[in-house]
Amino acid sequence: MDSNIILGSAALVSASISWGVCQSLSSKKKAVYENFIKEKISYYNNLFDILEDNLVLLDENNEIAYINDAMIRFLGIDKKEIPRHFPMPEVVKGDTHISLEDILKDVKINPYKFIINHGNLILYINHRKVSINLYISQYHTLDINSKRKVRIILFKTNVNSSDKDNFEHKHKLTRLPNHLKLQKDLQNTFIKLHLNDRKLAIVSMEIDNFASLRAILGHEQTNNILVTFANYLNHISQEFSFSVYHTIHNSFILFMDNINNETDIYSVINLIQDKLKTLYRMENSILHLTISVGIALYPTNSSTGELLDNSYKALSQAKDKGQGWVIMYKPVQKSHAYDELKLYNDMHSALKRNEFEIYYQPIVDSKTRKIVSAEALIRWKHPVHGMVRPDIFIPIMEKTGFIIKLGRYIIEEVLKQQKRWELFKFKQVPVSINLSLAELEKENFVQVVETQLANHKVSSELIKYEITEGLAMENEERTYKQLLELRKLGVNILLDDFGTGYTSFSYIKKIPANIIKIDRSLVINILTSKTDQGITKSIIDLAHSIGMKVVVEGVEDEHMFNMLRDIGADYIQGYYISKPVPVFEFQKFLRS
Repeated sequence: MDSNIILGSAALVSASISWGVCQSLSSKKKAVYENFIKEKISYYNNLFDILEDNLVLLDENNEIAYINDAMIRFLGIDKKEIPRHFPMPEVVKGDTHISLEDILKDVKINPYKFIINHGNLILYINHRKVSINLYISQYHTLDINSKRKVRIILFKTNVNSSDKDNFEHKHKLTRLPNHLKLQKDLQNTFIKLHLNDRKLAIVSMEIDNFASLRAILGHEQTNNILVTFANYLNHISQEFSFSVYHTIHNSFILFMDNINNETDIYSVINLIQDKLKTLYRMENSILHLTISVGIALYPTNSSTGELLDNSYKALSQAKDKGQGWVIMYKPVQKSHAYDELKLYNDMHSALKRNEFEIYYQPIVDSKTRKIVSAEALIRWKHPVHGMVRPDIFIPIMEKTGFIIKLGRYIIEEVLKQQKRWELFKFKQVPVSINLSLAELEKENFVQVVETQLANHKVSSELIKYEITEGLAMENEERTYKQLLELRKLGVNILLDDFGTGYTSFSYIKKIPANIIKIDRSLVINILTSKTDQGITKSIIDLAHSIGMKVVVEGVEDEHMFNMLRDIGADYIQGYYISKPVPVFEFQKFLRS
């Protein structure tokens, strides 16, 4: 027996001993002592109730003095139906057979049969064998008014090879099949697929805002929500003939291998969503819950190997949209023939072999047409594929975290180039660098920038960082802190792609940017659309009113340039001025 359990058991028995001692005290002292003992007994009751082991305290008549929650669950009985007697042998040796049918005859559960063999208890539940270690410890109370004996019975599960599989494949909290069981079941199902023409669906679901719920309601209450939800899913899974799994945290999987069409899936999901509105009650209040859902179908839109992964991708898309969304995975048609894994592997050697190159796109003053700054853009000249487009390799870098290495490479190369321009007496203009979320989330990001500036002895005014409004809204507090630190270094901030999202000017005030860049999509029809003209002018006027400068990108001809200049745009960027070019071409602008 676990030494901690023995100590706890002894302490509980000592509490009962002390209870007898207090009978001889004066009434006043007795009341105080009684409260003390009651608190002590309550404490140990709570302690035993959180044990996973099954514990019973019996007196000499085999009457139950105490039974913990684990044993109640083990027997499958209701707390109101706890039997009074629990017959156990005085000596455990040889082969002894005990039937609990008599003591549980009034309880509506299947009969159990115990076979005790040299301290090992074999439990048969519906003809399924579970091996248990049995411990019996006997204590005599020292109560001077009683010779009562207390025996402590502990059933501790002995996980053998056959039982271990059962325990490993259950979620510890909800007892639903877990991710290991899901993987095993999927594998077995896929092996049999060739035998008949079947449709399969994996439905991934998560309770929305669960982390926030846990912060508000606490660990115990949110665990109760998970258990209640798991019990409900388990119930309807029998009605609609699907399997349900609890993988991690608040994530559940429905595995439907007997469906006729997509309508069957949506019917079940709608039922679950409706039930969640009233599923959980706290005191007199009903907690309104929602779920985000991702669906992947075989063979309609997923292979067997990708079925689970694709359901997670759909779930991620659903969560991005908000609460209560249901997304069916749709295969994305690739616009290129590259192998993404191969490209990712090639990136590491590409840095060493200097396959990446910085291109520069000039930005000019709208009134003087003189170059005032530039945007640094990365290009990859692959030894096999030639020039790989940024819209192909940048997303791979962002997904894998390689974008952090690339970001450090870009700033170092830009600072080296700024130093060369200084040494060779070129006109120096600030260069802006696109900032990724992964870089911004690095604790030491600002320190890296500061160190690089110091190492290359370049003024911080010659570097700008461009941040998209979507990225800025990912984590407002952290974003503000990091960008404010950059501004303190003297690095300017541009808010890029303005007008493509939901940013308001009240939000812009929270971001320490001093320049906004209006996206091409807002001005592409400016020559023919009065509405676009009015919107663009309003943005420019509002930016100026709060002391910000405005860059307009995507300008393609003289007419657009002139109109944007006339309505107040400060700076112009686009193919009308120049496409992004290698450094030796860009230097022509610096000489002019």
